[in-house]
Amino acid sequence: MISRELARALRDGGLIWHPAEGDRFQLDLPDEVELEAEADVFTVSAMTIEARPATGGTNLAFNGTTEWALDAVAVADAVWLPREDQLRDLLRGTFRRLIRLEDAFQVEVEITGERLLFEHPDPSEAYGRALLELISRSR
Repeated sequence: MISRELARALRDGGLIWHPAEGDRFQLDLPDEVELEAEADVFTVSAMTIEARPATGGTNLAFNGTTEWALDAVAVADAVWLPREDQLRDLLRGTFRRLIRLEDAFQVEVEITGERLLFEHPDPSEAYGRALLELISRSR
């Protein structure tokens, strides 16, 4: 799973999340809101947390099965933690290969003819760093 910091950087860089069944996220509420659950990782699921259309966007509705009292939050108040396969898909045609090194993984992408390598012990984090670079170059 990618780090919260990388997930925020992707969001702030322009990655748009359309919540779907199985997506993982964390809450990212304003600093003045004290909430222990902000560090918890939640999963979108029809049984517990549904993505519901709302005026001005999408809300993540908590269906009463969670242990703490929160009815719903706006997608803007959540940080999506994309899975490895989602990150790879988002790289689209720039993705060249994933290489297993002795103590890390290396993602190779090609952006406008330039070959770039992103290395990290967690393959998801390597994919995420490659995607962040792609997003930053496409702006």
